[in-house]
Amino acid sequence: MSVAEPRSIVLFRHAKADWPPVSDHERPLAERGRKDAAEAGRRLTDSGLSFDLALCSTAVRTRETWKLAVQEFPHRPKTVYEERIYDASPGELIAVLNETPDDLGNVLLIGHNPGVQGLTEILAGSAEGDVRERMAGRGFPAAAFAVLSFTGPWKSLEPGVATLRDYWAPAD
Repeated sequence: MSVAEPRSIVLFRHAKADWPPVSDHERPLAERGRKDAAEAGRRLTDSGLSFDLALCSTAVRTRETWKLAVQEFPHRPKTVYEERIYDASPGELIAVLNETPDDLGNVLLIGHNPGVQGLTEILAGSAEGDVRERMAGRGFPAAAFAVLSFTGPWKSLEPGVATLRDYWAPAD
């Protein structure tokens, strides 16, 4: 892939988690979360994007979200479980994305708030239509995702360089 071609990044917050007496990292999905993760996978498939790489937090709830969402995909991208995504700030998430090889075009990152929402807001220098307003109205609830695009090498990903193209969140 040429660095002159647009790249897509989907920032996907894990689905709704349960609260059993385990460490935060080990929290599984709630029943609602399992349903919403599959629905998010269907919505991502409907977007027509094909992913070259999925970067997923090592937390149980993100791994379960990804496992359910990817079942809806026509093709499973390479998946990397990345410890640095758990509890990461937007800057730390940018550092992870900056390491993406330039021959990869579309990347899906499955992570946590407030990092995922913060990164979406920081990267989006512009937005299509009413996407920014829809996201501002809903926030970034569990299982929500944002689709951004930018042009250039992954190392050039920084605040304000992307366009917010789409946003989806499950019904309340």
